Amino acid sequence: MSATTNTTAGDTAAKAVHPVDEKPPLSKLFFFGLQHVLAMYAGAVAVPLIVGGAMVQAGELQPGDIPHLIVADLFVAGIASVIQTIGFWRFGARLPVIQGVSFVAVAPMIAIGSQHGITAIYGSVIACGIMMMLLAPVFGKIVKYFPPLVTGTIMTCIGLSLISVPAGWITNANGPADKVGSAENFFLAIVALVTVIVIHRFASAQWRPMAVLGGVLVGTIVGQFIGATNWSKIGDANWVGLPEPFMFGFPTFEVASIFTMLIVGLVIMTETSSDIIAIGNITGRRANKRILSDGLRADGLSTMLGGIFNTFPYAAFAQNVGLISLSRVFSRYVVAVSGVILVLLGLLPKMGAAVSSVPMPVLGGAGVALFGMVTASGIRTLSTIDWTEGRTLIVGVSITISALPSVAPGFYDHMPDTLGMVLHSGITAGAICVIVMNLLLNREDGGHMDESVLMDELEDSGSPSGAA
Repeated sequence: MSATTNTTAGDTAAKAVHPVDEKPPLSKLFFFGLQHVLAMYAGAVAVPLIVGGAMVQAGELQPGDIPHLIVADLFVAGIASVIQTIGFWRFGARLPVIQGVSFVAVAPMIAIGSQHGITAIYGSVIACGIMMMLLAPVFGKIVKYFPPLVTGTIMTCIGLSLISVPAGWITNANGPADKVGSAENFFLAIVALVTVIVIHRFASAQWRPMAVLGGVLVGTIVGQFIGATNWSKIGDANWVGLPEPFMFGFPTFEVASIFTMLIVGLVIMTETSSDIIAIGNITGRRANKRILSDGLRADGLSTMLGGIFNTFPYAAFAQNVGLISLSRVFSRYVVAVSGVILVLLGLLPKMGAAVSSVPMPVLGGAGVALFGMVTASGIRTLSTIDWTEGRTLIVGVSITISALPSVAPGFYDHMPDTLGMVLHSGITAGAICVIVMNLLLNREDGGHMDESVLMDELEDSGSPSGAA
């Protein structure tokens, strides 16, 4: 009788393990984790390619530095994902949240680096990470000032501000003079773009997140056949290497750059909050205030590490939220294994060299789809609001102000340096405009969220399971 009782108790205990805390067999852990890496890989390597390419154009980096940005990004993304899933003390949501560099920061970082240098980027990223950690416990009270009207407008501004980036890649403006704007460049860009569209249209749901990566791979293969792909960087790279902190110099802390990045950090925290809440709802472990604050604190720590290891701000990756919903695999240990895989990839400089060998026009074609999706995400968010004349004015003025530096280069050239830095990024000017106008003019709902969805989700229900 005792043995039967013990067996029943053991079965009950086994059944009591929450799906988030389940540990699948090692073989399944690896393949499930690899699936998450494949889903986020294209987005993860795109940011260092974009920012690195822009810094090469600005004379701040050499082409050979871009592989380091890529492996450093993967290395820190892996550490960030392990912190977020396994956690320690008050760091980590302990949910299956995978971390990667945020696209929100791309345009501001390019503006900061072009004017103040690459070290100013890392100084502002470190300051942003510290701010995110400090604000994590009280962010639930601040987020009401970032309703869909604000976040949707900012995302739209970001997407529009990036249009010039793939345009420069497609023409291969920094390539050989006889190749700039050539038919070959446009051909490769079209191959990559069409491949992305075809994968999105015909692939199964689990493969659609790979569309951009697929476009890059097919474009690179086609480029190989026409002599446009150069693999020489791979031979020069080491097989194994540890990313070096402060490789490009000690960070510099410019007030205007830090201010710009702090605004970006608030938007990143809003996005990460939404993703953590979504994952909590999908997995059945609803995100309460402590889970959210611990997750945001980990986000800030990862961003600070990014500044130290010559990479960028980190956020939860939304595409992996969809993968969790599709696969119904809720274990946080799966994503922890994804983090380990990313760390290992970050220790392989040849991997970074291979990615950086992709022809620029191919990146341009894939970038048209990628940045277009950023813009579309903003428009989709804006579609959820109730439109009034006042809100139409807020969105219209903010987007126009953010676009001024792009459509009229040199628009702010005669402004004082500090003020010009804030305005010249476009995204920062647009963000400030929409936040202030929302508070002053959006009186239909007091300038706050239409519904207190976030606060309803965060009704405190106790400490998260497994929290220290």
